[in-house]
Amino acid sequence: MADDTPLPRSRLGRLARLARVSARSGAQILLDREGDGAARKAADALGQLRGMATKVGQMASYVDGVVPEQHRGAYEKWMKGLQAAAPRSSAIDIRHLVEEQLGEPIDQLFAEWDDTPAASASIGQVHRARLADGRAVAVKVQHPGIISAMDSDLRNAGLVEGTLARMAGMRKFNSKEVLDEIRARFREELDYALEARRQTQFAELFEGDAEVRIPAVIGTHSAARVLTTEWAEGASFDTACAAPEPERAAWCRTLWRFVYKSNLVGGLFNADPHPGNYFFQPDGRVTFIDFGCVQPLTVERRRRATAIHLAAHARDRAAFAEASRILLGLRGGAYEPRALAYLESCFEPLFDSPYRMTRPFVVDLVEAMKALILDFRKTDEDGYVPLPDGMFFINRLQFGFYSLIARLDAEVDYVAVEKQFLPESV
Repeated sequence: MADDTPLPRSRLGRLARLARVSARSGAQILLDREGDGAARKAADALGQLRGMATKVGQMASYVDGVVPEQHRGAYEKWMKGLQAAAPRSSAIDIRHLVEEQLGEPIDQLFAEWDDTPAASASIGQVHRARLADGRAVAVKVQHPGIISAMDSDLRNAGLVEGTLARMAGMRKFNSKEVLDEIRARFREELDYALEARRQTQFAELFEGDAEVRIPAVIGTHSAARVLTTEWAEGASFDTACAAPEPERAAWCRTLWRFVYKSNLVGGLFNADPHPGNYFFQPDGRVTFIDFGCVQPLTVERRRRATAIHLAAHARDRAAFAEASRILLGLRGGAYEPRALAYLESCFEPLFDSPYRMTRPFVVDLVEAMKALILDFRKTDEDGYVPLPDGMFFINRLQFGFYSLIARLDAEVDYVAVEKQFLPESV
């Protein structure tokens, strides 16, 4: 990845570059059996665009079913760099932004400051620093220009919504509402003050947990576009995947508890489950970072979701179906049995616990969702109901989080994990 490259900001300019990436990748895949050349160029282009474009590349690096099977290896190889090593912004621009946001020169704010970023991602990059009291900290700073670039991306998403709405029958999928939800979540990622509050909420929820570690926020050195936290380190996701199975199983248990306790007890769904957000330590310990994209869950939705989990624990399929009907607002017709069957397959790790998540299982979930959309996009009087408001990002649980669990490849009793915290649920 090239560094210090100016960030394209205009709506039309970014849209044109995305279109070129799509066209070039498609043509090269036809000529390149492995897709390696297309993947490399697409990764470079998406990284330079940063913003939502980089997020797309990150998903292609780890979510099973997103890239066709025959090209998956090539795209994973090249897109993986976008998880923590996207192109970086210049040291001068970063220093200027930090000093502008925090109101003091860098050398007065920090006893030590490293101009070389430890990581760079879609919205910001992380610099290692040290406070006057000796504490090592991570300072996340937004890429200069990222706000206007993200705004361009989010306005371009309206073109997709308009296309969907013009297609026969596609209005039934509430494409406008879904895109409004996407816009809201991604705009929130630009507000580091909000992220700081949410990170603190997660830390309070897991206070005293021996395996879940969430770095403390340093409020005196944080602002709307700068977020300073305790320094976090540990093994990478790739290293964790190569560890012996007992260690992988322990990390799976910790990841599962983090996700579902956050949802069902805390009412907070961290909607960005990509590998660069986890650091792995011995004895099942995991440090979690990046709380910019969080979907709040209402008390009522948590109650309904808890009923589904408890029914799966008991392997009571009738109770599971009834709780699912209520959660999804199903109303009969041909859509209802298909939707219930899909949701039950998503909960297979609980119904069949202990369970070993596999990549083919995750691919099948993605394909089943695609088939559901295609089969019900145009027909009338089929009982179709769109996802309830606020539910779009929940799908990332199956497609993103499950993909990570599958790569860790360990058999785990997920019911036993959930029984540790479900009594605390609403």
